[in-house]
Amino acid sequence: MRMTLRQPTKFFAIFGAALLAAALVVKPVAVFAMGTDTPPPADEKKDKKKKSSAIEEQERQLAHEKFLRNYRNARDMILAGDYTAGIAAMHALGQDEHPDVANYIGYANRKLGNYDQSKVWYEKALAADPQHVRTWSYYGMWHMEQGNRLMAQDYLAKVNALCGNTTCKEYIELKGVIAGTASY
Repeated sequence: MRMTLRQPTKFFAIFGAALLAAALVVKPVAVFAMGTDTPPPADEKKDKKKKSSAIEEQERQLAHEKFLRNYRNARDMILAGDYTAGIAAMHALGQDEHPDVANYIGYANRKLGNYDQSKVWYEKALAADPQHVRTWSYYGMWHMEQGNRLMAQDYLAKVNALCGNTTCKEYIELKGVIAGTASY
């Protein structure tokens, strides 16, 4: 069978169209392992399986916007040092299993000196997202506060591997804590 000039061109045109169609159908998945100020809804994966009406989608969007607003307020309380109120506000979100929520509950408990509770929440965050960089960094700081430098250094290596560099905020902060030049 002899191929003419038009056959390869037709093949590549069809192949290119198929690739383009596949690219349009496959929705890229956002990666939130670093921890974020705009976390996705905790049930994002479940929602992708269901087809929903425009009204249901609008309600879901409004609920997510409310969650983000309340999450940011709770996070801001914690970062401002109002740990007890921040923890209560995080719990009020009703998404304790969310890695960003669990991480900040762990952080606030650590700052309050509730190390056992802090450990529980950091582990809950990592169970929800084993690549949650901010939690690895904060948990490394927890280990330093417990006097376990070797474990903190292991966590620093994990943060480096997840970030892919030594310039991400989480790496710099944990390295500073290990070096004794910073505290968080």
